Amino acid sequence: MYFLSQDRTCVFIDGSSLYLTARNLGSDVDYRNLLAFFRRRCVLTRAYYYASLLDSDEYSPVRPLTDWLAYNGYALVTKPAREYNDGNGRKRIKGNMEVEIAVDMLEMAPRADHMVLFSGDGDLRRAVEAVQARGVRVSIISSLSTSPGVIADELRRQADQFIDLADILPDIARRPPDQRTRNHSPVRHPADDGRDRTEDR
Repeated sequence: MYFLSQDRTCVFIDGSSLYLTARNLGSDVDYRNLLAFFRRRCVLTRAYYYASLLDSDEYSPVRPLTDWLAYNGYALVTKPAREYNDGNGRKRIKGNMEVEIAVDMLEMAPRADHMVLFSGDGDLRRAVEAVQARGVRVSIISSLSTSPGVIADELRRQADQFIDLADILPDIARRPPDQRTRNHSPVRHPADDGRDRTEDR
């Protein structure tokens, strides 16, 4: 893993992608540990977290996490998700964040030396290429350790550095209860609510 301690670094987290990848690896992410991981290795200028939320009066299990993130060092970017039936009577949720991530990457490019993207979505390859053309190094964090792997080959090829999430989970995962300090972050996103979630890739 290659980080320069003096690099101005921005982190972009596709929330649902990170949650699902970590879950497939049998772990949960502690978002306080995640910030500390990068602050030890570089100059962390901004950490963005992207989430689509259902616009309803019902309790959303994602809200406690997004509320905590907004008060604890993350720039939270949300938009309404859309709920629909898939034709088989099953409820699905659509709420892709690729456009928001791409726009923020381009806006931050003049003020960053290094960007870290938590996503495996091949639709972001062009955004990565565009910020690289502005002199910014880009690391992609996803996984080939799941079955199947969750990173698009074209995105991995475009990256200056690919980091498998499995390799850094020991540093950013939720600790067992006897190892955690008080006031740690929420650890799940999104909490399972019994409905299927889909992301158009």
